[in-house]
Amino acid sequence: MILDAFRMTDKVAIVTGASRGIGLGSAIALAEAGADVVLAARREDVLEEAAKEVRARGRRALVVPTDVTAAADLDRLLARALEAFGRLDVLVNNAGGYPPRIALALTDDEFVEAYRFNVVSALHLSRGAAPHLARTRGAIVNISSAMSHCVDTGFVAYGAAKAALNHMTRLLAHEWAPRVRVNALAVGATMTDALEAFVGAGDLLARMTEKTPMGRLATPEDIAASVLFLASPASSWITGKILEVDGGAPASTWPYPMSGGLEDVT
Repeated sequence: MILDAFRMTDKVAIVTGASRGIGLGSAIALAEAGADVVLAARREDVLEEAAKEVRARGRRALVVPTDVTAAADLDRLLARALEAFGRLDVLVNNAGGYPPRIALALTDDEFVEAYRFNVVSALHLSRGAAPHLARTRGAIVNISSAMSHCVDTGFVAYGAAKAALNHMTRLLAHEWAPRVRVNALAVGATMTDALEAFVGAGDLLARMTEKTPMGRLATPEDIAASVLFLASPASSWITGKILEVDGGAPASTWPYPMSGGLEDVT
């Protein structure tokens, strides 16, 4: 049956940023499809709560506190996963992000920091995981953003980093085909805890919803369903692609206008 192609029975997945939001949703989706999950994020206490969700679905969970900007932490994450499970089938590079900051206020160090968090971390972990994924004909799913191709004020660091992640996805897919598939999701506005704390249920949320053709923001489960598709055999003939999961939004849905800082220059 076609549904069998979505099954991940006894496969092993690493998910970074797995304690909340899209990462947690992805870990749960993979567990429901039959995978054991290695959960990585900074806070061990929150990760343990996420692990309960995986175990409640009858799958094994391994908690590995990880700062993805620290190469030694990423190496330890991979080593712990292989030690515990002896194989690797899926890597979900979900950890990332960067706060809005206009270019005139952005320092070189902050720009580099955005790349280290969103791109370098994904490359480091993908490079280490690739030989193990090749043995299982596994898959890498990178969580990118609609801001990688949309424009708005304040997103030079974040948008450029996610655009780099997109093209890195294509390049790695080319280098590692056919043994390892590498794809990304360009995710639109998703109602995670972080976004909810910012927009709440008021005017900002209404403005974002107005700009989204589907009439609502994404849930973590919306994104997790696409993660499962790209991680599973259902997408076995797809690699090097950026799947836009954005509710049909043709442009940025960011609801908070910012000044670029040059308006008063004469």
